[in-house]
Amino acid sequence: MLSEMRFIALMLPYIQVVLAVLLTVGILLQQTAAGLGGALGDNFSSGFHTRRGFEKFVFNASIVLAIAFALSAFLALIIK
Repeated sequence: MLSEMRFIALMLPYIQVVLAVLLTVGILLQQTAAGLGGALGDNFSSGFHTRRGFEKFVFNASIVLAIAFALSAFLALIIK
């Protein structure tokens, strides 16, 4: 049991780095209301559309990665 906790404690920083990079890539791949018009509020209706295909996959994957990153950070607090 102790060796398993030690292994998790040693691997956790690497897992967090991988999750952080994947989460950043997932967020950057999402492009809703991109451009100056969306920043100024000119493109109001673009926020109300149905995600399909790859866009839906990236959106859901970003949510899962964010939850996994939060859980790994919480686990790091508990272990140390």
